[in-house]
Amino acid sequence: MKYKSIKKAIFIKRPNRFIAQVFSDGREEVVHVKNTGRCKEILKEGAQIILEVSSNPLRKTRCSLISCYKNQNLINIDSQVPNTVVYESILQKNIKEFQNVAKLKREVVYKNSRFDLYFTTDTTEGFIEVKGVTLECDGIASFPDAPTERGTKHIYEMMKAVEEGYEGYIFFLIQMKNVNLFTPNKKMDPAFAQALETAVKRGVRVLAYDAVVTEDEITIGNPIPIDL
Repeated sequence: MKYKSIKKAIFIKRPNRFIAQVFSDGREEVVHVKNTGRCKEILKEGAQIILEVSSNPLRKTRCSLISCYKNQNLINIDSQVPNTVVYESILQKNIKEFQNVAKLKREVVYKNSRFDLYFTTDTTEGFIEVKGVTLECDGIASFPDAPTERGTKHIYEMMKAVEEGYEGYIFFLIQMKNVNLFTPNKKMDPAFAQALETAVKRGVRVLAYDAVVTEDEITIGNPIPIDL
C-alpha cells in the first residue's frame, strides 16, 4: 500500500489515544494518530515520525501519524493498513499460503463476528483475521500491546468456523523489518495468548509475516517464525 502524500515531523506528546502534538514545518501541530494502541515504546518525545497529509479540507486535523522511527527502524503504526496489505498481497499471489485463491472478499460477517477476509479455492473456503503488530523488543515481535477482548472473541469465533468446515487463519502482519520471532504477549493479555494456543490445537492456522516499510509505502515481507 502506498500513501499519496507524506511529510516528516518530530513527535512531542500524545494527550490521548486519538491525537498527538508534533513539530512540523516550523510550528507545533495537532495530528490524528491512526492507532488507538499504546505504542509507548515507539512514540517518544523527539522521535522522527511520518505524517500522511489529507486532501480533505473539512478535516479537523490536516495530518495523520502513520509511522515512527525506533532507533533506525521505521515502524508503521497505521492500524488501517494491515488488512489492505494482506488483501493486496493475496491478490498478487505474494503470500505462499494463498496461491490458489479464486475469490477474495473483505469484511465478511460470520455469526457474531466480522472477519477481515473471506476466500475460496477450488476445494475449500475460509476466513482470515488480520492483526497488525507494532510491539517489538530485542528482535521479538508480540501482540497485543494492550488487552483486547475483541481480539480474543475473534479467535473463538474462528474456532467455531473451523469446526463447521471452514479454513481459518489468524494472520499477524508485523509492521516493520528486523524481527526474528513472533510470540503472543502473554504478560499483557494471557487470555488472548491462551485462546491462540487453543485455536492452533483445534485447527486454526496462525501466520506471521514482517513488512517492508518505507516512508510512503508498506508491503508484505517474509514469514517469521512463531513461538506460542
